Amino acid sequence: MKKESISLETQLSAWCAETFAACFPGVDLSTIPLAVIPSRNEEFGDCQCEAAMKLAKELKTNPRAVAQQFKEKAVLPAFVEKIEIAGPGFINIYLKTAALADQLTAMQSDKKLGLPNLGKNQTVIIDYSSPNVAKPMHIGHIRSTVIGNALDRLYRALGYNVIADNHLGDWGTQFGLIILGYREFADAEALKTAPVEELERIYVKSYNMSKEDETWRDRAKAELVKLQQGDKENRALWEKFVELTLSEFNRIYKRLGVSFDFYRGESFYNDQLAGTVARLKKEGLASVSDGALVCDLEADGLNVAIVRKSDGGYNYTTTDIATVISRTAEFQPSEIIYVTDERQQLHFKQFFHICKKIGVPTKLTHVWFGLMRLPEATFSTREGNVIKLEALLNEAEARALEVVKTSSPGMDEAQQREIARAVGIGAIKYTDLSQNPQSLVTFTWEKALAMDGNSAPYLQYAYARIASVRDKYAAQFPDKNPDDFPIILTEEIERRLALKLTRFPAAVVSAASLDRPSVMADYLFDLSQTYSSFYQNVPFLKADEGPRESRIRLCALTAAILKNGLALLGIETPERI
Repeated sequence: MKKESISLETQLSAWCAETFAACFPGVDLSTIPLAVIPSRNEEFGDCQCEAAMKLAKELKTNPRAVAQQFKEKAVLPAFVEKIEIAGPGFINIYLKTAALADQLTAMQSDKKLGLPNLGKNQTVIIDYSSPNVAKPMHIGHIRSTVIGNALDRLYRALGYNVIADNHLGDWGTQFGLIILGYREFADAEALKTAPVEELERIYVKSYNMSKEDETWRDRAKAELVKLQQGDKENRALWEKFVELTLSEFNRIYKRLGVSFDFYRGESFYNDQLAGTVARLKKEGLASVSDGALVCDLEADGLNVAIVRKSDGGYNYTTTDIATVISRTAEFQPSEIIYVTDERQQLHFKQFFHICKKIGVPTKLTHVWFGLMRLPEATFSTREGNVIKLEALLNEAEARALEVVKTSSPGMDEAQQREIARAVGIGAIKYTDLSQNPQSLVTFTWEKALAMDGNSAPYLQYAYARIASVRDKYAAQFPDKNPDDFPIILTEEIERRLALKLTRFPAAVVSAASLDRPSVMADYLFDLSQTYSSFYQNVPFLKADEGPRESRIRLCALTAAILKNGLALLGIETPERI
C-alpha cells in the first residue's frame, strides 16, 4: 500500500506540539493553538507558530521567554533550515529548499496531491439546495446549491463518506390549493412544455382565489385533508407534481454539475411527526400554550418554538427534529451540515437546542449565507425582480460565448459553445464561492466574467495558458519526459511558487473545517498570481536542459492543483479558452 503524503505544515504542527509538550510537562496545552501558519511576510520565514504568546498568557509569563525556551529545547526536523524568535514571541520557521522540492515530487506522484484522509470512517450529511416543489428555481437558490455542493466536494476529497440530501419542500398546505386549481384550470399543453411554470401559475391563481372566496378556501382545505389521509387520487396528483418538478430541477442541476444521494423532502418524515411530538412531551420539553404545543426556550435566550400548531398541524421545527432523529438512527453521522440563508438562524438555533436536550449525539452545523442582490436592490418577488435560475444560466453562457468568440475567433463554433458553457457556469459559481458565505453578494456581470480579476474566467485562463506551455514543450522536445528530471528551485520566484503549491492540502482542510469554500478560492487566486509572476520572470522553453524540465514540472503541478482546486468548487477547466 502506498504511503500517504503528509504535508510539511502538518509535520511542522505535530513537531511544534511535541516540542511544547516537552518544554512544559504537566501543562494543559489542549486550549493552545499549536499549529503553524504560513508567514504573513517572506522576511519572517516560511511558517510561523504563535503558540508562545497564547501559552504565556495562560502561564502569566513573558511570551518571548516561552519562545526562547522552545528554541533551546527544539530538535529541528531534517527539513527545517533554522528557527528564529521575532517580536513578542513569534517562532519563525525556515524550510530547506531541497525539502520543498521533495514535497512537490511527492505531491506530483500522489493522485490526491497530498490531501489527507481526515474523514476515514466518518459520515457527514450535507443538506442543501432544498427548493419547493411546484415552483421554479430562481436566483435565490443559487447560493445554497453552489455552497452546499462545494462543501460536498471538499469533504469527499478529504475521505469523508458524504451523503448529499436535497430536503425538498414537498408537503404542506399549498398542495390543497394546487390540487384544486389543477382540476379547475390546468392548461394541459403548458404542463407539457413548461410544467413547473404552469404549476406555479396554478398555485398563484388558486391562492388568490382563496383570498377572495371563502368557499374556494374551504374546498382547498378539503383537498389537503384528503391528501393527508392518503386519498389515492390526490396522492397520485401530488406524486405527479413532484415528478414533474424534479424532472425540471434535475435538468438545471445537471447544467450546474450538481447531484444528490437523496431527495428526501418533508413528506418522507410525515409519518414520524406525531411520534416526535410525543417524545418531546414525554421528556418534558413541550407544553400547551394557547392551544399550540411549544418548547419554551426563553430561559436559553431562544424564545418559544412551536412544534404543533393550535389546529393540530406541524411546522418546520417538528419536521426538522424528526429528520435529525431519523438521519442519526439510519446513518450515525458524525455531523449534519445545513446550508441555508441568514434569515433562518433562529430556527436552526432552536431546533439544534431541542435536539441536544433530547440527547441527539450528532454535531449539527448551520452554514448560513447572506442574500444575493442586484446592484440596485435585493431580489424580491414583491418588487418583480426575481430572476429564474435557468434564465441566469442562459444569460451567463450567452455572455461567455461573446468572450470566447473574441479571444478565439478561429475556434470551431461547437467548441466555442462548449467552452462558453464551462466559463459561464463557472463565472456564476465563482462569483458566489469567492466571497465569505456570510457576506451579502452584489452580482454584476462585469465582475463575474472579468478576465483580469479574481474570477473564474481568470483562473480558467491561467490553467489554459499552462496547458499551452506543456503542449509547446511536448512539440519542441518530443523525446524528453520532464518527470525524468529532478525539481530544482534556484530562483526566488521558483521557491515562492513551490511554497504556494505545498499549501494546497492545508487550503482544502481549512476550507472544509471552516465550511468556507472562499478559502479555496482565495488560495487558487493567490496561486495563479504567483504563477503569473513565475511565468513572466524566468525562461521556460529557452532555459537550459534540467532547469527547463524542472519548470515544466512546476507548470504541470500548478495546472493539476488549479484543475483539482476548481473542481472542488464545481468549476470546469477547459484546455483552451
